[in-house]
Amino acid sequence: MKYDVLTIGDAMITFNPSQNGPMRFSPSFERKAGGAEFNFAIGCSRLGLSTGWISRLGNDEFGKFIRSFARGEGIDVTNVELVDDYPTSLNFKEIREDGTGKTFYYRQKSPTNALTEQTLNADALRSCHILHISGVFAAIDPKKNIPLLKRAITIAKDYGAKISLDPNIRLKLWTKQEAKAGLTELLPYIDILLTGEEEADLLFGTHTPEQIVKCCSKFGIATVAVKKSEKGAAVYQNGEWVEQEAVPPSKVVDTVGAGDGFDAGFIYGTLKGWPLERTVKFANIIGSMVVSVYGDNEGLPELEEVLVQLGEKEWIER
Repeated sequence: MKYDVLTIGDAMITFNPSQNGPMRFSPSFERKAGGAEFNFAIGCSRLGLSTGWISRLGNDEFGKFIRSFARGEGIDVTNVELVDDYPTSLNFKEIREDGTGKTFYYRQKSPTNALTEQTLNADALRSCHILHISGVFAAIDPKKNIPLLKRAITIAKDYGAKISLDPNIRLKLWTKQEAKAGLTELLPYIDILLTGEEEADLLFGTHTPEQIVKCCSKFGIATVAVKKSEKGAAVYQNGEWVEQEAVPPSKVVDTVGAGDGFDAGFIYGTLKGWPLERTVKFANIIGSMVVSVYGDNEGLPELEEVLVQLGEKEWIER
């Protein structure tokens, strides 16, 4: 199978609180599915891209639910296996009134520990236009996953794929020093960097877009997108600069997944060969749409919805 986009990473059962505020006061939670790479894959598939996902899940009811959910979203799960002796990871969310919050992980002995260099499907990696990776998967087990990602990247690049990276630094999974060391190992292989300001500051010691680009040029990274949350995004690509303000959301209720949505939109525009300005606007709109809906990926839109927001398509009630 040929993929527009292929990604590697885990997914978790996400428990969303029944009410906002400190988690200890929430009396109940609703089961959902989430995870950075997982959300990205959903975002790409809803936009109409042929999307594949490489992962491992626990051979339990939660793992079966996540795999079925991914399949229902149109993601190819041929390379998602259920493994014994590894429980599917859990994630409890705390959401404050302004939409921000905290995440509480229960992901020790992650099922992705069963994913090794030897079990990578080289044929899948040879069949993608873009391989998207994230710092979350790297952080779960840096000693194993950094070499695994290097191996996957090498196979994909040998067959002409571009590599995109979202640092997605989770300091509950590794220290600042470990994150900087591990991700810096990957930077020489990256074609498209999709980073937040704070992540860039950790990696490069600056959150100024011009300085970030200068640092990235040392690694040969051609495209650098700096996500600035409610301030929008600044993007550099092959000598061209585009800086755009964020698209104001109707209401901010949950900020989780906005960056993953931006990533999916940016990769979509890149694959379609759009002008950079249009690609950034498209990605910004998706980020805005995500934060107006509760859940990690519930707000990720289909292509038609984004085109309506762009003013390029009239909404037709069905």
